[in-house]
Amino acid sequence: MIIADTGFWIALADKKDKHHDQANEFVKTSSEKLITTYPVITEVCHISLQRQGIKAQINFVKMYQLGAFDVFEIPKVDKQRVLFLMQQYADLPMDFADASLVLLAEYLGHGRILSTDKRDFHTYRWKNTQPFSNLLCP
Repeated sequence: MIIADTGFWIALADKKDKHHDQANEFVKTSSEKLITTYPVITEVCHISLQRQGIKAQINFVKMYQLGAFDVFEIPKVDKQRVLFLMQQYADLPMDFADASLVLLAEYLGHGRILSTDKRDFHTYRWKNTQPFSNLLCP
């Protein structure tokens, strides 16, 4: 499974986004399943509604409803880990959605991600030492 960040979903839906062609090509050529988190879903819905309107938001939720990607739920036992990560990267700062993706990488045992956020996912480390491998924007 490949982790999908907010920027990937926005780029995929918005033909005007500078990363749209890369995101679209990845989806067309990859057979691997995508996985994201509920905080990312919330972020995507908010941004897509602002930028493209209700139709874009509904189209994304339809993808969710149809099972186009899996969703990782943050276990209750990891609430402290999310807080720790946000405090650790407060200088960037790290938001809740990004913290959820770092936690997801720790659960999956890899940091293969689709993100338009080069700076942050170049800086973040899962399990405190392991770098992410951004497949969208290397």
